[in-house]
Amino acid sequence: MTVRFVGAGPGAADLITVRGLRAIATSPVCLYAGSLVPEDLLAQCPPHAHKVDTARLTLDEIVAELVAADAAGHDVARLCSGDPAVFSAVAEQTRRLDEAGVAWEIVPGVPAFAAAAAALRTELTVPGVGQSVVLTRDAANATPMPDGESLDVWAATGGTLVLHLAVQRCAEVVGTLLRHRPPHEPVAVVARASRDDELVLRGTLADIAEQVEAAGVRRTAVIVVGAVVGQGQGCESHLYSAQRVRP
Repeated sequence: MTVRFVGAGPGAADLITVRGLRAIATSPVCLYAGSLVPEDLLAQCPPHAHKVDTARLTLDEIVAELVAADAAGHDVARLCSGDPAVFSAVAEQTRRLDEAGVAWEIVPGVPAFAAAAAALRTELTVPGVGQSVVLTRDAANATPMPDGESLDVWAATGGTLVLHLAVQRCAEVVGTLLRHRPPHEPVAVVARASRDDELVLRGTLADIAEQVEAAGVRRTAVIVVGAVVGQGQGCESHLYSAQRVRP
């Protein structure tokens, strides 16, 4: 049997791959984070499927559910919000499954930063404006960041920053960014991207924290920092240039 770590997307039930939806529809066991996965998506599970909300479970308890399902001869859809490649805690779960001899695979999904960019109607890599994107998070009250990966380091690079798990400390994060970037640096906060109650806040480092506080945004949001935010200008790419030599 196989445990499939399925990217369940950023929130909208229809933002999932065909492969991911098939994994949900054919797996008699489904593990999911109740606060992040929509009910409409869980409705795609087979009738009488064993569904486990992992929101309050420990790693040991989650792995125990996966191993037990495998021992019973059941495939498992382990739903991850967004894409399993980013801040999903998949690595620690798959290490345990390897030790237990349980087969697993990963089914990609739509990451939160992609849904946020869509909500902002912007490309995160605008030619002549920004060509690098750093996906990172706030380290407070969470796993420590590795050496050399502090927000100070990334802020000093000048590229576009997409911050996860940071909106609840927006004022502190802004304080760090202001050590390296000007107050007029464009910033956007996208909360609940792709959902019916999606909220987009646009501003600068000078005012975004006040907007976040006034809107009461405390979770399920990403912060996008850089000139590409709302950027309608920039040069044309070499990709479609008439001067490009084509075979």
